[in-house]
Amino acid sequence: MSWHFALINKRLAEFFFKKKCGRIMPQGHCYMTRENCDTAEEQKWIDEDIKKHSFTYRSGKYRHIPTGKIFSRHT
Repeated sequence: MSWHFALINKRLAEFFFKKKCGRIMPQGHCYMTRENCDTAEEQKWIDEDIKKHSFTYRSGKYRHIPTGKIFSRHT
């Protein structure tokens, strides 16, 4: 399982997913605050990741805002 920092519903979160055959299969997310990340390296990762990864989440589905692709949550 992999993860990235992402903006989900305009809130900072850790986004967990699997990649299978080049497709993203979301597993879940958890909201967090920047204060939870102590190191400068983590702050840098947050800034880099939220530029690329922005989603909305509703009814078990994630929508990637820049591309409009919809991903169903897999358990």
